[in-house]
Amino acid sequence: MTGDLVATGIVEKDTNHDVLWVWSYPHVSAEWQRLILRKCTVDSAHGKVLPFSYGQFQKHWFYLSTTDVFESDLLKIRQFVLVLFATDFNPEKYEVLCRLLSKAYCKAGSPVVVLQHFLSVSVHGSCSTEENGTFLAKDFGQRQVYSNCNVKDVIRTFQLETIIIFTALILKKRILVYHHQLDHLLTFLRALPAFTWHRQSWNILVPQLDLVDEELHNLQTVSGYVAGSLDAAAEAHSHLYEVFVNLAATEIAVAPHAKEYFIMSKAHKEIALFMVRLAEDDSLTDQQVIKEISDKTKELLNMLESLRSEGRVTMEAIRTKKFALALENFLYNIALAEGMIKL
Repeated sequence: MTGDLVATGIVEKDTNHDVLWVWSYPHVSAEWQRLILRKCTVDSAHGKVLPFSYGQFQKHWFYLSTTDVFESDLLKIRQFVLVLFATDFNPEKYEVLCRLLSKAYCKAGSPVVVLQHFLSVSVHGSCSTEENGTFLAKDFGQRQVYSNCNVKDVIRTFQLETIIIFTALILKKRILVYHHQLDHLLTFLRALPAFTWHRQSWNILVPQLDLVDEELHNLQTVSGYVAGSLDAAAEAHSHLYEVFVNLAATEIAVAPHAKEYFIMSKAHKEIALFMVRLAEDDSLTDQQVIKEISDKTKELLNMLESLRSEGRVTMEAIRTKKFALALENFLYNIALAEGMIKL
């Protein structure tokens, strides 16, 4: 097989309100089935049902598309969730594919047609249906996906405090975000990796975290993550984060054990003001703001590169620049996060 698809499955909610995992290809483990059943919006305890959502677990992405059933061959079924598992982060691509597979399943009343289209996309990167046209995986480029985020909204929401988020991201610290509405949570989380555009890594996202043992254990295998939770109790788990963002209340808190990493310098304040000015400029798109922040970040990285000797950067080399102590420590920790320092 080619491409990034790994597996697919179907969860159904019947007229008795029972939610069951009914089909998958190829095998989906019991652990993964339990995870998906927790995330399925057909049994949501968090209010509004999202027609499409996604998350990451054990270095694989899952995409969930929920469909209400009115008239079809799916007798006694009120709703179903089409599930896709993949190795890449690409919500737009998989939302379109989920929708196509869901419509095919609703019409045929059998997972056989889902399997046919799944295999076609896995092998050829495309599939065709009479009613919904042709799906082409190549139409969904990775760079376009990464830049499709609301960076300006993040900055407008937190203003100068956005520098705390930026600092946590560039130092590869752990960020935990709470909001009671999944759509707000997903939109906000998606934007954060763009603040460190040079890394091109959306795999730091753990968008739907439930405070259960298997998910918390999995979180320990990810370094420098950005996790999101619908559970307000997440804030009490300070061992899970250096920065906690209560998106619902528009508040940011630094964990007591991480205060030393967030001592602000003149450079921090300059970057904070720079980002706020960008966000307030209505003539700039989100993509242009991302580029401006990336260029500002590259200035820091290039300065550190100029201090590299024998393949590494040392605190002694940074101190030759006679920066203030807070900036020295900030630069040293950036170098550490970027792998410029050999411990």
